[in-house]
Amino acid sequence: MTLTELRYIVAVARERHFGKAAESCFVSQPTLSVAIKKLEEELEVVIFERGRGEVTLTPMGEQIVSQAQRVLEEASRIGQLAQQGQDQLAGPLRVGAIYTVGPYLFPHLIPALADVAPKMRLIVEENYTRVLRERLKHGDLDVIIVSLPFDEPGILTMPLYEEPFVVLLPSSHPLTQASHVDPARLAAEQVLLLGAGHCFRDQVLDFCPDCYRSGKAQGDLQQSLEGGSLETIRYMVASGLGVTVVPCTAAGADQFSQRLLTIRRFANHSPARQVALAWRRTFTRPDAVKAIARSIADHLPSCVESSG
Repeated sequence: MTLTELRYIVAVARERHFGKAAESCFVSQPTLSVAIKKLEEELEVVIFERGRGEVTLTPMGEQIVSQAQRVLEEASRIGQLAQQGQDQLAGPLRVGAIYTVGPYLFPHLIPALADVAPKMRLIVEENYTRVLRERLKHGDLDVIIVSLPFDEPGILTMPLYEEPFVVLLPSSHPLTQASHVDPARLAAEQVLLLGAGHCFRDQVLDFCPDCYRSGKAQGDLQQSLEGGSLETIRYMVASGLGVTVVPCTAAGADQFSQRLLTIRRFANHSPARQVALAWRRTFTRPDAVKAIARSIADHLPSCVESSG
């Protein structure tokens, strides 16, 4: 039994899919499958029930995976303890961010952090909040950047900035004639949303529940269209397929399409989100967390307000 095999079974339990688990572990599916089969034979138990297109844990498998998670957490702490007394700003730092933050923050954070901590190499990834939460808890990531609220036992958070939401419109849209947009007006529009699983989608629907029109038709198009990323949605808006709501940092992410798009703030009080760092309470490199927070604070876009 090895730590690698334990990582594999935890990944499969998380993803419920051998292919996706192998991808998250950066190995081929046959490599992962063979290792798990070897572990099952060694333990003389079946950890996973393999069905057509579905993987489920056996009752014994649930207990084994739970214990494996604890073992991996403790193994991660051994490495962290070994780093105590050493330079906390040296060595790799694994940072994750939600999909609606990473593309607009990492290009600025990486060079900024290289200036203050040249010996600390960032390993970055993007994912959903639920996946980042699990990877942080299990020691696969050191720090994550998420939207608040983010309440998890044993996890500390540090608010970074408040980011208002803005409306993104095709440049020819009638709403561009107004300086601000009333949220109530969006209910009558073809609103493009992120797919289920994105916390930003939930935040948009919290202040504009009528922006989602499941199954209702408008002409030949469904009233609510969905995209897999904010960039996909930006192109859909530029093509005239509808309007959308984005965090302000994503509104001008690329300049070539600005002649096709118009940005408008909301009337009265703009909805916003609080972006924060999160890390394990037991993480032994607090100086690294502070360095990230400082680097972000020193390079904030003008449209956001610092929480510091």
